[in-house]
Amino acid sequence: MATASFSMLSVFAAPSGGLGSRNIRNTNQIFSSRNPLVGVRCMAQDDPIKEESPLPSTSATQPPQTPLYSPPPLSKPKVSTKFGDLLAFSGPAPERINGRLAMVGFVAAIAVELSKGENVFAQISNGGVGWFLGTTALLTLASMVPLFKGVRAESKSKGFMTSDAELWNGRFAMLGLVALAFTEYVKGGTLV
Repeated sequence: MATASFSMLSVFAAPSGGLGSRNIRNTNQIFSSRNPLVGVRCMAQDDPIKEESPLPSTSATQPPQTPLYSPPPLSKPKVSTKFGDLLAFSGPAPERINGRLAMVGFVAAIAVELSKGENVFAQISNGGVGWFLGTTALLTLASMVPLFKGVRAESKSKGFMTSDAELWNGRFAMLGLVALAFTEYVKGGTLV
């Protein structure tokens, strides 16, 4: 079986085309020729076989046996800490940072609307751009520092406040902020 497999392998891997060429006249030529470029290597590893001894042995008379093969320890996959990888479209930073900014922005917009009676567009035109840029810089920096150290939010989330809950809250806050601005624009005044 091994000889037939090797012969077939050497025929198909032959640089002259193997069975693909149409001018094969004698099959003995194919199976008797050797291709020096094709080699077969076989490696086997025996599993340790535990034999039970008829007499019970004590640990004082025999040293403990160590297994012949131990699998390598499982390690965590390495995470990239490159700036381009973190801020890539599918990277860990963009959606999380935008969600955090939207959560802060939505709460701040509703709070200012309730306290001063200004809609979102009036808040932006009355000094809101400076607050927005300051908050954006602070939250982006605070979100990027752990990512540069290789720490992901998924590794620190336990219990009720998980990283998935933060992503979903951020998504709803993004939708809520856009819906608030659109509703106030269509209505022509404050929502509350």
